[in-house]
Amino acid sequence: MSTAFETTALVRFAHVDAAGIVFYPRYLEMLNGAVEDWCDRALGASFHMLHVVRKIGVPTVKLQVEFTAPSRLGDNLTISILPVKLGRSSCDLDIRFACHGEERLRAQVTLVCMDLGTHRSTPWPDDLRPRIADGLAEAA
Repeated sequence: MSTAFETTALVRFAHVDAAGIVFYPRYLEMLNGAVEDWCDRALGASFHMLHVVRKIGVPTVKLQVEFTAPSRLGDNLTISILPVKLGRSSCDLDIRFACHGEERLRAQVTLVCMDLGTHRSTPWPDDLRPRIADGLAEAA
């Protein structure tokens, strides 16, 4: 069985609203940061390398989020990313946020590999495709 990539995010003062909980758009910023960590540490391709050097982007084209419990200032969130489907130029990810074992957010995200010059989808590069495939969740 595949193991999800994990990274963390500290809930900072800038993340919370007047109610003292994470304001939902801040979760999406944390989610994007986690995808950036996944690209760098799991795929071996930092956003700098992808965007600036290789001229490849990985924009989110589909996002479904369920907020399951609030997070508060000082919480250290564990964010797990598990690829569940790999297409020619797309990749579906299952992303979970948790704190002390309590799920806070779950998301289904579709990324597309994009040529930044043409702004069109392009196949995943030969060096990245196997790394994504190695992390794919096994079918139940």
